[in-house]
Amino acid sequence: MVKKIAAAILTMFSIAVWAEPQVKFETSIGDFIVELDSQLAPVTSENFLHYVEDGSYIGSQFHRVIPGFMAQGGGFDTQLKPLTTNPPIINEARNGLRNSTATIAMARTADPNSATRQFFINLADNQFLNPTQHQEGYAVFGKVISGFETVQMMAKQPTHTVGHMSDVPVTPMIITNVTIID
Repeated sequence: MVKKIAAAILTMFSIAVWAEPQVKFETSIGDFIVELDSQLAPVTSENFLHYVEDGSYIGSQFHRVIPGFMAQGGGFDTQLKPLTTNPPIINEARNGLRNSTATIAMARTADPNSATRQFFINLADNQFLNPTQHQEGYAVFGKVISGFETVQMMAKQPTHTVGHMSDVPVTPMIITNVTIID
């Protein structure tokens, strides 16, 4: 009996220790939940959670959506003005996580260590975004675990070009709330 109780306590403890952060996005088109992988992408997860906790993703929009590729957001307000960023983080693309369907990764410039607040959700297996011997890749740090149909619905909305930005949804898809789920 004591062994069973000890095993049950140990199991509960391991689940509590290894539980990964989950973040719920509420958007003007629907909701979805992302589970982070803070074990394999600790710097990226911490950076992302900072923007979640300070509330600055609220009111931003998915500003670039390409069917069969990805939905990108977190960096621009409803008027497509860039939002304030923290300093760039190191690229954790070599963490073993792959740019597969429903994963979330950091957007960046040509500089591999330039990611700040923008993220994208893969709508397909985008293996060409993974690191290779000759390219650094894009750091995956979690996956959509609920509501992926919302992200897929984003890709069905018409897009256009606004200034220098292409693939901008005609009807803005706004992040109305984002919270860490306990």
